[in-house]
Amino acid sequence: MNILHIDSSLFVDNSVSRVLSAQIVDALRKSNPQAGIVYRDLGSNPPAHLSAAAAMAFRAGQVDDLTAGQRQEVEAIEESIRQIEQADIVVVGAPMYNFSVPSNLKAWLDQICQAGRTFRYTATGPEGLLKGKKLVIASSRGGVHGDDDFQEAFLKKLFGLIGLTDVEVIRAEGVNMGPDIRAKAMNDAAALISKRFAS
Repeated sequence: MNILHIDSSLFVDNSVSRVLSAQIVDALRKSNPQAGIVYRDLGSNPPAHLSAAAAMAFRAGQVDDLTAGQRQEVEAIEESIRQIEQADIVVVGAPMYNFSVPSNLKAWLDQICQAGRTFRYTATGPEGLLKGKKLVIASSRGGVHGDDDFQEAFLKKLFGLIGLTDVEVIRAEGVNMGPDIRAKAMNDAAALISKRFAS
């Protein structure tokens, strides 16, 4: 089993999504001691926003006329796609920022959503090419939104585009509404992680 672990919170020391994603990966590793893990910290090392030149060059397989920076961007796209192609389980720490996701996570999603590589267009609409993988979203929210949100729906839609339709959401919300509510949200999420992923 190969696990791709993605964190995207801008915060390191006080990030709920980082705590949840680490707990999920730890539970998965305990259940599968031989699992390989690739870790990407998009908060501390954000990917470049997709440029038109790099996107077109990647899709055409032509990099000769690119600048050194654009070539590096194409290589980063290739690496991001290779990592998710090789993963069996993808764990994404995704805090809600302004009802959506951090821009660094969106930049990474723009890297991996590439027509002809991770999805293709058909007569009946787009078809994901990375089927058979499980996605676990470690979702955190400062307020309480329940299922009426854009953040989680957006992630499900984008990952569904490339074929990841087996999705589990571990959510802690209301974490900025006081220490008691935060503690309960974290404890409930930890209990769910243990139930769902621990051996």
